[in-house]
Amino acid sequence: MPSDLGAVRELATAENGLATITTTRPDGTVHASVVNAGVIEDPVTGKVSIGFVAIGGTRKLELFRRNGHATIVFRRGWNWAAVQGATHIVGPDDADPDFDDAKLPELLRDVFKAATGTHDNWDEFDRVMAQERRAAVFIEVSRLSGNR
Repeated sequence: MPSDLGAVRELATAENGLATITTTRPDGTVHASVVNAGVIEDPVTGKVSIGFVAIGGTRKLELFRRNGHATIVFRRGWNWAAVQGATHIVGPDDADPDFDDAKLPELLRDVFKAATGTHDNWDEFDRVMAQERRAAVFIEVSRLSGNR
């Protein structure tokens, strides 16, 4: 497993955490969207991963559940870094027996902050995250590529 995520951290910070996340549809075509992501430890495995927050009920969550893997690409100008790996979802629709559900609001905050997010009213943030059934998605770093 690659251990140097310095380029990923640098690119994520320089581009406000914006990255393109991809996975495959049942017909083999690629599903892609843009998210705010950052480097953070998976709260269950303890492995350094790429994390982001996703709205509940989205197609990408459905595909992550089915496929169990994703690729995420960070870029700034012509510099880029991609991380491929298994996905792990923690959220109201994806309970993990090894994660205390009561800690979900704090986890969503931590993932949001890792993706360069800030907020003026964390109580409001928590309310919206719960209302939208947001989940934390982690991508284990099994392959790292890029041009730096």
